Amino acid sequence: MEKLNLHSPDFIQANIAKLAELFPNCVTESRESDGSLKKAIDFDLLKQELSTSIVEGPQERYQLNWPGKREALLTANAPIAKTLRPCRAESVDFDTTQNLYIEGDNLDALKLLQETYLGKVKMIYIDPPYNTGNDFIYEDDFAENSEAYFERSNQKDEVGNRLVANNESNGRFHSDWLSMMYSRLKLARNLLRDDGVVFISIDDNEQANLKRLCDEVFGEDNFVGVFPWRSRTAKADVPFGVSCDVEWVLAFARSSGFIAGRAGERKYFKSDDYDDRWRLQDLTKNTTKHERPNSFFTMVNPRNGDEFEASETRTWSVTLDTFMGYYKSGKIVFPNDYDFLNIKRPAFRVFEKEDQEKAMQKYGSDEVRMSVSTYLPEKELGRTENGTKEIRQIFDKPVFPYPKPLNFIKYFIQNISDSEALILDFFSGSCTTAHAVMQLNAEDGGNRKFIMVQLPEACDPKSEAYKAGYQTIVEIGKERIRRAGLKIKTDNTDKAGIEQLDIGFRVLKVDSSNMKDVYYTPDHLDQKDLFTLVDNIREGRSAEDLLFQVLLDWGVDLTLPITEETIAGFKVLFVDENALAACFDTDINETFIKELAARHPLRVVFRDASFANDSVKINIEQIFKLISPHTEIKTL
Repeated sequence: MEKLNLHSPDFIQANIAKLAELFPNCVTESRESDGSLKKAIDFDLLKQELSTSIVEGPQERYQLNWPGKREALLTANAPIAKTLRPCRAESVDFDTTQNLYIEGDNLDALKLLQETYLGKVKMIYIDPPYNTGNDFIYEDDFAENSEAYFERSNQKDEVGNRLVANNESNGRFHSDWLSMMYSRLKLARNLLRDDGVVFISIDDNEQANLKRLCDEVFGEDNFVGVFPWRSRTAKADVPFGVSCDVEWVLAFARSSGFIAGRAGERKYFKSDDYDDRWRLQDLTKNTTKHERPNSFFTMVNPRNGDEFEASETRTWSVTLDTFMGYYKSGKIVFPNDYDFLNIKRPAFRVFEKEDQEKAMQKYGSDEVRMSVSTYLPEKELGRTENGTKEIRQIFDKPVFPYPKPLNFIKYFIQNISDSEALILDFFSGSCTTAHAVMQLNAEDGGNRKFIMVQLPEACDPKSEAYKAGYQTIVEIGKERIRRAGLKIKTDNTDKAGIEQLDIGFRVLKVDSSNMKDVYYTPDHLDQKDLFTLVDNIREGRSAEDLLFQVLLDWGVDLTLPITEETIAGFKVLFVDENALAACFDTDINETFIKELAARHPLRVVFRDASFANDSVKINIEQIFKLISPHTEIKTL
């Protein structure tokens, strides 16, 4: 029995709980005067979350720490002056697809997606560099205040400057990898729905560190589980004579709202005469007589002598002794024993499909969500070699090393996502995740969508990919989606609705901002440059380039349909019919403004230098206020 508190609420603990929701990495442990431990806030880390410069703090605490951690936190929080530029030529079904392929540094991409996809992603799967000493990591050299970073990030780095070898000779072997992952996981967490989850593949090199890192980023209470996956067969001549054949998949939830499993896989029935649930369970297993000889026998129903034989390829899941124990304790029911169902707690039965349907009609049933075991069924999911075979089937050559099998990714998507879920992979590689989303949609009629992100990492000139004509990994990923999508449709031509399957994707490329430097640093403008910088748009940028930067800034879905119309001689881009109207032509006049306002768009945007004269620019707000008062107006 609980006692009354008889004191006012503990606002300190309530505030700690609120901060923990916003900044789980700032929650730590402190020791009371009596030696007991309690949750506390790491104020130094909290200061860092709210600061634009590196904050030092000497306080001793329980935490995961490494050289460069504060710089990584600053990196995650610092703004960037970049954008996403659409590339129709490399896209598939650009005007209708709801899928995205983002080419560029995933740190930049995650920052650019914050406004639009905040709290909208159901599942994230990533297969990052494992830090084996032979791979590359992203170099994030942003240990400076955010103002300097904001200015510097206008310039697009070359691909070669974003990757560094993280080999044994690097004195910060674990630190560099942890810093790289920390900033990206911080940003990724923001994109997850409250019931969202992230799955991260890793091997033994960083598994322990990754677990502690995710404990900090997502909170220990949101740890879902570790899934061991046997990725290969045993190797000979390995250190200590032990072959490490297993990789790991760490799963962390965004919050307690996440629940794994699929509803309706098993039926629970409720007896009319006894208010308790019991389950129809098949006692046979797909194992042979050779594998389980003790489970190969004939079951006899003592009530009527009916016999139920095991087969050569399907034995009983229990021994004869166990079966008799079930029967004597009233926990087994045979076909046609419906008068026998009134006993208490009959939890097992030998049944046929028609018997189950009869029981459902007689007793009623409830669908329940079955838990997902951390044991991954090896035969169903496959190994790395299966992923390699799938790549070879698509490209005729093994153009990507160590890809994950298709069924491996499908397993996680199928067990945790709804049919409309958004799936993100920001280390997308050969795009197994995109392939899995399309394949699963074809199988169950779902409408899941994907966002793939990949740095255009150069292929080794000696590799099969390079010899096949693929110079970067992004070329492989995009081509796999194209080929896999067509194959899925071809393999399912007889399936109803297959023509509506979304196998397209919009290609968006991370690039420097569409705005000239003066837009971000007007104080640096020299007086002699005033007339040359009347137009603040960077040269070579199209109207669609500008539109996508507006979508990012306004937080509008980047997959919404875009149409182009001409109104009073000026080109207008409409997003999702009337959700947004954009005109970036010059010499805009009041006649055009009035006609556009008559369309009553929800939002409208122009270039700052678009108007024919100052009078038009001044009158635009008054015109919209009279004709379309609810329209929000902005200029670039």
